[in-house]
Amino acid sequence: MATRTLGTTAQTSLTAISWINGFAQQSPADYATMNGSVKDDLTNGHPSIGFPFGLGDNGFLYVPNRGYLRILPGDYVGIDNQGWPMLISANSIATGAWVHT
Repeated sequence: MATRTLGTTAQTSLTAISWINGFAQQSPADYATMNGSVKDDLTNGHPSIGFPFGLGDNGFLYVPNRGYLRILPGDYVGIDNQGWPMLISANSIATGAWVHT
């Protein structure tokens, strides 16, 4: 087996929030947007998982059918156009090929 490359077709195709100093810098409406976008990839019709799952202001991201990830200061959480959440580390954001606002 060999490793592969992975990227997006557009530089700004992910809806995302940043996690600064241990707190997301977003309003409750931003959390609602993010959580309403996260989909269950194993259930027919791929329904939104909604509250209380998804992204919480408690510093955890729930990845459907996989579990919880801790969000650290400087990390970004993005959701692709299919409703899949991604945690991108602060180091990757700062030194990687990511473009963000």
